[in-house]
Amino acid sequence: MENVAATQSAFQRLKISCVPLLANSLLTPTTIPSVSKLLSDLHGTLTHLQATSYVFAPATISYVFFPLSSLLRRNDLPSIPDRILEQILNILGVLCEPWWWDMDVTAWEQVFMLCSAILGGIDRKGKGKDRDEETKVAAATCLWSLLRERAPDSDPSGAANLDRARSVFGTYQKHAQSVKFLPVIGQTLNALMVTAESSHLPLQRVSLKVLSVMMKDYLPDSFVPSVLPGTISSMSKVALGTGTQRGWANGDIVATALLVMQHAIIRAVGDDICAREGAVRSVDNLEDLLGGGSRRPIPSDHPRSPYSTQRTESWLKGTASQLHIALNALSPLVKHQTPAALVGLATFAASILSATTLTVPQSQPLLLSFLLSLQASPFERVSSQADTSLRQILTSPSSSRHHIFQVLLQISRDNLAALPRLLLSHADSKVEHVATMLEAVCRLATSPHDSSLPAISAISSGVGKLLGPHGGVEKWGWSLLSTLEFTNPPVIVMQTSAAQLLLESDPSAAHVVPFPELTFRHVSSRSAGEALERMFRALGATAGEESLFTIEWFVDVGQSGMGKRAVAALWCACRLLEGAGRVSLESPAFFASVTGRGRRLEKFARDLARRIAESWDEWEDEEQPHDAEQTASAADENTLIEHVQGLVTVRGVPGTDNTIPAPSPHSTVQPLIHRALSLQLLAITAGILEARFLPLLLHVLYPVLHGIVSETSIVSASALAALSFITNSTSYATPANLLLSNFDYALDSVSRRLTRRWLDVDATKVLAVLVRLVGRDVVQKAGDVVEECFDRLDEYHGYEIIVDGLVEVLGEVVKAIEEDEDNRLPRESRSTFRGPSLVDDARRLDSFVEWFKHRHDTNADDDLAADSEPTRDSSYPREAWGKENEDAADSDDEPAEKTGPARPGDDPFEEAPPTPTQALTTQIVSRSVFFLTHGSPTVRARILLLLARSVPVLPESALLPSVHHAWPFILNRLADAETFVVSAAAALIAALAEHVGDFMAQRVWDDVWPRFRELLRRLDRADATSALAKRTGGVGVGTESAYTHSHRLYRAIIMTMTAAARGVQPHDAATWEVVVLFRRFLHAQAHEELQVCARELYVALCENNEDAVWLGLAATVGWVGGSVAFLAEPKWDIERNIRMVLKC
Repeated sequence: MENVAATQSAFQRLKISCVPLLANSLLTPTTIPSVSKLLSDLHGTLTHLQATSYVFAPATISYVFFPLSSLLRRNDLPSIPDRILEQILNILGVLCEPWWWDMDVTAWEQVFMLCSAILGGIDRKGKGKDRDEETKVAAATCLWSLLRERAPDSDPSGAANLDRARSVFGTYQKHAQSVKFLPVIGQTLNALMVTAESSHLPLQRVSLKVLSVMMKDYLPDSFVPSVLPGTISSMSKVALGTGTQRGWANGDIVATALLVMQHAIIRAVGDDICAREGAVRSVDNLEDLLGGGSRRPIPSDHPRSPYSTQRTESWLKGTASQLHIALNALSPLVKHQTPAALVGLATFAASILSATTLTVPQSQPLLLSFLLSLQASPFERVSSQADTSLRQILTSPSSSRHHIFQVLLQISRDNLAALPRLLLSHADSKVEHVATMLEAVCRLATSPHDSSLPAISAISSGVGKLLGPHGGVEKWGWSLLSTLEFTNPPVIVMQTSAAQLLLESDPSAAHVVPFPELTFRHVSSRSAGEALERMFRALGATAGEESLFTIEWFVDVGQSGMGKRAVAALWCACRLLEGAGRVSLESPAFFASVTGRGRRLEKFARDLARRIAESWDEWEDEEQPHDAEQTASAADENTLIEHVQGLVTVRGVPGTDNTIPAPSPHSTVQPLIHRALSLQLLAITAGILEARFLPLLLHVLYPVLHGIVSETSIVSASALAALSFITNSTSYATPANLLLSNFDYALDSVSRRLTRRWLDVDATKVLAVLVRLVGRDVVQKAGDVVEECFDRLDEYHGYEIIVDGLVEVLGEVVKAIEEDEDNRLPRESRSTFRGPSLVDDARRLDSFVEWFKHRHDTNADDDLAADSEPTRDSSYPREAWGKENEDAADSDDEPAEKTGPARPGDDPFEEAPPTPTQALTTQIVSRSVFFLTHGSPTVRARILLLLARSVPVLPESALLPSVHHAWPFILNRLADAETFVVSAAAALIAALAEHVGDFMAQRVWDDVWPRFRELLRRLDRADATSALAKRTGGVGVGTESAYTHSHRLYRAIIMTMTAAARGVQPHDAATWEVVVLFRRFLHAQAHEELQVCARELYVALCENNEDAVWLGLAATVGWVGGSVAFLAEPKWDIERNIRMVLKC
């Protein structure tokens, strides 16, 4: 009852539009608007019913179709307006969805022919005007409803017969393939190909959909070869976007066009159909192989159509050749920007490859290259589709997989052989393409993560043979090395360079330091260089331990010299070993435990690390004439292609005998890059061995540290990166922890290079950077370092460069001790002048008045006190030291028991025993003072700075005897010819004045200040004639630059006197001289740094004698006159700085 009610309701709704439509079936200018309105309402009603899942009965469909057929019969088709025809076709499209199940063949044919005529423009023949795009879209949509195959579960009748959909579809398919209807099919196919090239996107999309279903299901097998050329030509234009303004097509358009081509190619030249018709012979078993080789076509039961093309061997040969050209034209689609197009291309290539193995063999490398290129796509969906297709093809049960695998290996060999030629031609895009292809082939050897797809083990064995003993690396390796060249790197500025490490960085912090990038000579784009790196890593990972033979061959070539070939060989060895060991220098976080590393690989890594460490020192003085000859011969071999860049300077006059040839812009020997790559190899071996690398640090630490102290940025940066990588590989938190734990290894390696048998002048630099890297923790090992340094100083005291390096190491040790706050002595323990106590003037005057009133008063106690001792201030003790304790002991009835040894605090003059750090520093100071008279100014300066850093650490009992003994030599350094030595001596005096002021009081004013005073006068006279001095209004104060000798001396003198003013008992006459002589540095035109230092000096002087400072400065600017008027200096602009000092 519900179905009857629904049918009656639908009938009533449809009747509202169908009855008036039938009455106005004859179109006139007055009825066209009402008919259009009725058609629109009818389409809306049908769409609504379809959306509510209403089941259209055949009677209902006939009821709706009758007014539509009346409109088409009673009116001439060309005279029907486009809008009316579009609405009729839209209604037919909706009706054909349910009608498809019950439509008779005649009605199906008539609707098909109507849509075909409208698409092809046959309905308006002679009028010179086609239907608009919307009408053609409606016609194509109606065709799509007629032609598409239905799923069995979409049967509206709900019948249990699942074969009904197949039966109905077969009926339409058989009628379409009949000889009578074939011209209509051909005409429709031609019209759809025309509309598929339309710029109207909806028409293009629906046309391609209809073409796809027609090409797949409705064309006879014998008819497809006839339409194959036109289909390929038309669909190629659509896929490539030929003729469009943008020059490329949308992704869905490309995918659908490729699908049409796929159906056409498979049905026209597929292996099955061609083998059936005798065009090719399929060999599946031994019987086929011994069958005589004849191609026996299978006779067909169907009569041959006049439009058909017979598949013969000659036809297939010509068609395959033309088809290969068309497929090659699709190569730009690999670089399409949309994933939909790339997925369509991957599906197309995989389908054609698996279905045409016998018929189109010449296109298999091309189709495989499509899939390999798409496997490396950045789009996950594309790469997954291509990878899945390749694995399915190579693991399919068909016999074609063996042939495809051979083609794949041949592609790999050809690409590897073509790589040297492409490198020389500077074809970056081709180099990147070849490298990507080889990487994609290697990727197939492993199973992807989180996937059930199998790995292709045959690829692993194939690559293993290529890189194994029988792979012929001696042949293809030399050609590759002759073209894989690197340019000498420019200056590299890195965040954690070696210079910054030595001067500023915190060695205890963990930094991720990258290895510096190397630049290829023949590859300009970065993406191509990265593709080459990934290719070699993939080859090594695929071959595994089988690649060790090739890696060892590259290492042998690399260690045979330092030429271009040797550098290229080391680079290849690095990348292959990265892949074989599953190590990546680019991602330091890649340190998860890698299973599968065999003992053979680990043994090779250990041997390689020892080999590089042993040959590190041999490369220092080794010359390479043999390698240069090899490189020259390699250049002679590759004379076919020459790429010249830049200007070549020609010196001399042409035609004369003294013409000097221009030097080559590329150096033949490249030791810097060679060492950088050797350090990379050491890092890779550490990544392979991980914790088992620790015993090798005995050999490896010195080369790494030696690289850090290199003067070239690339070697220094590579060594620092290698140290960081080794630290992470061996599970240490920081490089400092690594070096501290293996300090004995490093010290032993340095000691072995400071012997008479083996003397390396850079060993002292290595020891210095070792101390610097370890930081304050080096104090634990400092005793061994100091003993080693002094032993070598005794042995090599006549070698200036070695003495300089050893003194630098001692300085680093003392610096590390001084930077530790725990080693600094408190200021209260020093006998340093702390200035007079500040007393308020008002309180001071009140005390004087009170004393003045009672100055004549007498008292017995006062008389006794006056007789017992002279008048002294409160700073002196009234009783003997410890007298209070004695009185307390005497007052007790029982004698005091000794509770233990006397404490150091009981006697203020008794010092605590020295700590191990203080004892070590005392040893360094006592044995270093003798080098104050060394002939090298650098050594003298280092010793002075070492003494200055030891002052805050050592107690007075250990420090002052050495200073007293060395004081004449320190004073002589103030007259040194080198400015930096004088500055170092001033820094030492400043440190002494700050920490042991009482000891320095007489020495500063009697010995130091006269020398400073004379030095200031000499510098003043020199500035008067110096071109670098600042002059404003005829006044010269210092220099404009902060890097001149005079500026540095001025700064050192001012800072030393500031420290003396704060820490030394003042001397009134000398203080007045200081106030007068340093006034000019307050001049506004002096260097800003000198102004700041001068203000600090006068502030320090004010703490002891503010009146003298005020008088001297006020007289300078004319605030006071009288007897000090001669101090006035109107040419100096110092008033601003004076107000800042006096705070007025």
